[in-house]
Amino acid sequence: MKWEVVIGLETHAQLSTASKIFSGAPTAFGAAPNTQASAVDIALPGVLPVANRGAVERAIRFGLAVGATINRRSVFARKNYFYPDLPKGYQISQYEIPVVAGGHVAIVSPTRGEVEVRLTRAHLEEDAGKSLHEDFHGMTGIDLNRAGTPLLEIVTEPDLTSSDEAVAYAKALHALVRWIGICDGNMQEGSFRCDANVSVRRPGAPLGTRCEIKNLNSFRFMQDAIDFEVRRQIELIGDGGTVVQETRLYDPDRRETRSMRSKEDAQDYRYFPDPDLPPLVIGEDWIARVKGEMPELPEAMKHRFVRDYALPAADAAALTTSRELAAYFEAAAGAAGGEAKAVANWMLGELAAALNRAELDIAHSPVAAGQLAGLLKRIADGTISGKIAKDVFDAMWAGEAHGDDAADAIIATKGLRQISDTGAIERIVDDAIAANPAIVAEYKAGKDKAFNSLVGKVMAASKGKANPAQVNAILKKKLG
Repeated sequence: MKWEVVIGLETHAQLSTASKIFSGAPTAFGAAPNTQASAVDIALPGVLPVANRGAVERAIRFGLAVGATINRRSVFARKNYFYPDLPKGYQISQYEIPVVAGGHVAIVSPTRGEVEVRLTRAHLEEDAGKSLHEDFHGMTGIDLNRAGTPLLEIVTEPDLTSSDEAVAYAKALHALVRWIGICDGNMQEGSFRCDANVSVRRPGAPLGTRCEIKNLNSFRFMQDAIDFEVRRQIELIGDGGTVVQETRLYDPDRRETRSMRSKEDAQDYRYFPDPDLPPLVIGEDWIARVKGEMPELPEAMKHRFVRDYALPAADAAALTTSRELAAYFEAAAGAAGGEAKAVANWMLGELAAALNRAELDIAHSPVAAGQLAGLLKRIADGTISGKIAKDVFDAMWAGEAHGDDAADAIIATKGLRQISDTGAIERIVDDAIAANPAIVAEYKAGKDKAFNSLVGKVMAASKGKANPAQVNAILKKKLG
């Protein structure tokens, strides 16, 4: 019998504030252990937390971006549990009334097409510290620098049905929080990490017992961990066993999950309103101001690219995966003047390949938007062929010329201007026909591939500079 997979994700996005959520301590990554933990962060006697306005504003921004309800009044609560890197014995979070309720994130499922993943909530909370196991023998080190770091925990409904969908959602959410500027999305530094709640059931049966896979900090690990956990649960049930609700960790070396601890329920945390923090009240004017400062969202920009630049939907979607990529496209398309599709083709082809090889993002591209536009204008006006353009691009990438006229400088310096003189091309064609009688005979005998071979001979003789369209036309005419 078939099984249904049910997945919900909880994502912790570290908010991009310079200070912590309830203190003025810095949040910079990489500081020496325990140098950024203030008295407020570890709740020494006599201290009082004060909510970070910037963290609240980023939560509002997220709620607006996903079409959620911004609760005008929300409450901070104490979530009580013991862990060595939680010196307070509790974590300040939100429980009954979060700052953001509902909303959705759209994804494209490989099996179900366009899907709207419903969000349950997004609430503000502080991070705990970090336990360090690998640097000590027989002991565990505790670094409290992360204690009090502002997080937005984003919780989905159990709407995902495969690891592919979970990864698609995580990537869409990752792109969104970076797009609206609330999180840098650095997964290696722990700024964006996911917990996956996974269960299986027979079709139409009630939801199965879920297991939580904790702290997934790469999309590949997420996919592998969920796939392993689904197989584990199906095999366990198939052998007559019972899935136990628990928290598990993913081991990337063994590519398997392992038990970490039994999974607590909400009542185990003994939530109660934090007596040191008043209710968080968000006025209409504050929401209106944040809304007015919001950037154009990727979905709206995607539709605009299709409408204004006549791009295919797939190109528009690819070019709006980040604000930096979209800005580069608009700058290049504007400078290229009517060559928007060519800009998209080069960005998603030659430029993307070069960036991948160099492990660079678009913000650090050696070829600026204006330089790419200059190159494409020279293809459009027939100065160079598409093949020669790749050589010019490589030279620009290598820094052989600078400024928006870099393509012109390289074309002039290297003598790459396309030969469009009909008489000159005719002479080269005549020479190629005379030098290759066997290929000419094959073509006249009906072998069409021979024609391409002759075109290649002409292009080689012209060192790639002959106008390909003219070469084809003249060669066909001469061969009768």
